[in-house]
Amino acid sequence: MSDDILSLSAATLIEHYRSGQLSPVEVTQAALDRIAHLQPVYNAFVVVDPESALASAAASEARWKSGRPLGLVDGLPTTVKDLLLCKGWPTRRGSLTVNPDQPWDEDSASVARMREQGAVFLGKTTTPEFGWKGVTDSPLSGLTVNPWNTRMTPGGSSGGAAVAAAFGMGAMHVATDGGGSIRIPAGFCGLFGFKPTFGVVPVHPHPPPLTLWHQGPIARTVHDAALMMTVISGAEPRDFYAGPTLGIDYRNGLDAGIAGMRIAYSRTLGYARVDPEVAACVDRAVAMLASLGAHVDEIDLALDDPIEIMQPLWSVALAIGVDPMTEAQRALLDPPLLELAKPGFGLSALEYRAIERQRETLGRRMNLLHRDYDLLVTPQLATTAFEANHEVPPGSDLKRWWEWSPFTYPFNLTQQPAASVPCGFASNGLPVAMQLVGARFAERTVLRAARAYETACPFLMPPVPAR
Repeated sequence: MSDDILSLSAATLIEHYRSGQLSPVEVTQAALDRIAHLQPVYNAFVVVDPESALASAAASEARWKSGRPLGLVDGLPTTVKDLLLCKGWPTRRGSLTVNPDQPWDEDSASVARMREQGAVFLGKTTTPEFGWKGVTDSPLSGLTVNPWNTRMTPGGSSGGAAVAAAFGMGAMHVATDGGGSIRIPAGFCGLFGFKPTFGVVPVHPHPPPLTLWHQGPIARTVHDAALMMTVISGAEPRDFYAGPTLGIDYRNGLDAGIAGMRIAYSRTLGYARVDPEVAACVDRAVAMLASLGAHVDEIDLALDDPIEIMQPLWSVALAIGVDPMTEAQRALLDPPLLELAKPGFGLSALEYRAIERQRETLGRRMNLLHRDYDLLVTPQLATTAFEANHEVPPGSDLKRWWEWSPFTYPFNLTQQPAASVPCGFASNGLPVAMQLVGARFAERTVLRAARAYETACPFLMPPVPAR
C-alpha cells in the first residue's frame, strides 16, 4: 500500500486528504520508510528527522479532519536542498567548513512559504560543496548516485532532491539553480525541473552568486511543479531583488495546449557538441510539439559560448565564499573549488562591470528573440548521465562540468524561465531531456508547453528496488 501511496502525485494526495481516504501521517510514514530503505544505497539525504516530520504530519491530519488546512500543500512530505535554511536543522552546504553547532532559527524564503502553507519537512537533500559543480558528491556527505543506475551520477547540484523525487521520498522538493543545478539532475534522472525567472521566487539569504541564483521545484509531474510555484512565488521583504506578489496560480490554464504557439528549436545554440542519441531524442520530442499544434522553426542562433561570461562571475562568487575562511577551513574544501575561486580574487571592479555588460548584451538578444517566438527549445544536456564520482565523463577530453552542460548556464545569465522535460531514453537505458526556455516572466507559457508534452508522452519513473 505504501508503494501505491508514494506513486501518487502531490495533487492527488491533497484530494485524498480532503476526502479522508489518506492521512498526512500515513503518507509521511511511507516516505520515511522509503528513505530508510534507499538511503544506504542512493545517499539522497544529509538530514532526516522522523520525529519532527511525524509531529508535523499529525498536526496536519488534525487540520484536515477539522476542515481547516493551512494552505495548498498542507500535509505534503517535502524535502529541502542543504543550501537552504530550514529552521531547526543545520545548513552545512555540503561542507566540512560549516560549524553545525550554531543557532538555526530561520527559514529561507521559499522554505518559509512552504511552512506557512503546512508542508511537512522530511529532511535536507545532498549537494556538492556550496553547489559548485554539476554532479553530487561532497566532503561532508560523500557520493549520491543515479536512480536509474547506481554506477552513474544523478547530476547536480540538486542531485539529492532529484533522487528523492524519482523514488517518491517526498512529494515536494525545493531545489536551487545557479548554473543548471535544478535542470541538470532533473535531466539525468528523468524528472521535471523548473528554474523560474529571477525574482519570481524570492531568495533569502542571497548566496555569493546573487543574480545568477534561482530557486524552484524538481517534481514528478508538471502539475506538481506548478503547485509548488504557486506557493513559493511572491514578494519577500528580506529579498531586495524579489518581484511583487502577482497572485498567479500556475495551475490555471496548464492544460490549454500549445496550438499556435511559436517555437524556435536550436540544436546547439551555435557552440555546443551534443551526443547523437541525445540529439535524436530531442528531435523526436520537438516533432511531437509540432504535432500538438505548435509552429516550429529550426534556427541557428550562432551564439558564442557564454561560458566566457559565466566563468569569471562564478569565480568571483566562489572567491567571496572562500575569502573569510581560515587556512584550516580552506584545507577542508573540495580542491577544485579553490582552483576555480582563485581568478576571482584578482578581477577588478572595472573588469567585472565589463563582463556584466556582456551579460546584458546576451539578455537583450534573447529578449529580441522572444518578440518572434514564445519558446526556445534546446537539448537539456549534451550527454546522458556518466560514471559517478567524476566531474566529467571518464575518458573524455572534457575538463569541467559546464562542457557537458552547455545549455544551462546561458539562461542563468539571462534570468529566463527554463524547464527540463524528460523526452525519452538513450540505448544505455538512461533518461534524455529537452529544455524549454521562455521570455522573462513567461513561466505559464513554459509550464503549459511542458504539460502538453507530458500529456502526450507521460514521464516514467525508475523502478523502486525491492527490500
